[in-house]
Amino acid sequence: MAKRHDAVRTELVAVVVAVAEGAPRVLTTSGYPLQLPAGPLRDSHRSMQAGLRAWVEDQTGLRLGYVEQLYTFADRDRARDGSERMISVSYLALAWPTDVDVERWVSWYDLFPWEDQRGYGAAVATLVPHLRAWAGEEDTERREVRCRVTFALDGRDWLPELALQRYEVLYEAGLVRESPDWRGVLGPEVTGPWMLHDHRRIVATGIGRLRAKIQYRPVVFELMPPEFTLGQLQACVEAIAGQHVHKQNFRRIVEQQRLVEETGGTSSETGGRPARLFRFRREILDERAAGGTKLPRSR
Repeated sequence: MAKRHDAVRTELVAVVVAVAEGAPRVLTTSGYPLQLPAGPLRDSHRSMQAGLRAWVEDQTGLRLGYVEQLYTFADRDRARDGSERMISVSYLALAWPTDVDVERWVSWYDLFPWEDQRGYGAAVATLVPHLRAWAGEEDTERREVRCRVTFALDGRDWLPELALQRYEVLYEAGLVRESPDWRGVLGPEVTGPWMLHDHRRIVATGIGRLRAKIQYRPVVFELMPPEFTLGQLQACVEAIAGQHVHKQNFRRIVEQQRLVEETGGTSSETGGRPARLFRFRREILDERAAGGTKLPRSR
């Protein structure tokens, strides 16, 4: 018989993302602190993914479409009361904007204000002196190098896919509420709100995965309606990346990779000349040359 301190529980956690009103949004459940849809793996579940789908539908009413396994978290310090070790098997799921209920969805730029580089990077500017102070507490250069690389200090390029690494630096520096070393020196407008257990770390993992994946697979179309303009497609990619991209370069890449085809319709939602409507070429999924929506560097 297993001892109490050897008990292990498997939890299924969903990072469900949709893009609406210019920002990627993450599905949460009711309660405080914020938490992702999650539940234990049960004997009645045919598979872990089936169990995840069941929990999300039960807790939020949303039936998932695109789902892929994200990561398994098994850190010993996740145990809630010291008697049970928690293993979290996380999944990334993508939804269409029509599935979004604004009361249940939170912008991931509210959760991670520093990740939106489309403005002036005010959150990063506020964080920098605290990061440098934390780096200076250690004699070696390890902390300093991590800060420079992850937060693009001293002239380095900002790498959108390092979302998890940035969160982990802030966690170790005690600058986010979940950290056991939390210093309480910055408010949620800079460091984001508190999330249950390590759910915000799991969201950061999903952000990094999705940002990296759109570089080589056309998964962005899972977030689009059946018909869209090229402007709407670019806005979706920019929202995910947290960066502006060059319009002409973006459209050239989309055309060269033959990712879309015209529907013959137009949209007047832009307020100017009617814009042509496109749809995703589903055949692209079967073509080995599919390169995803590679992002031109920010303007």
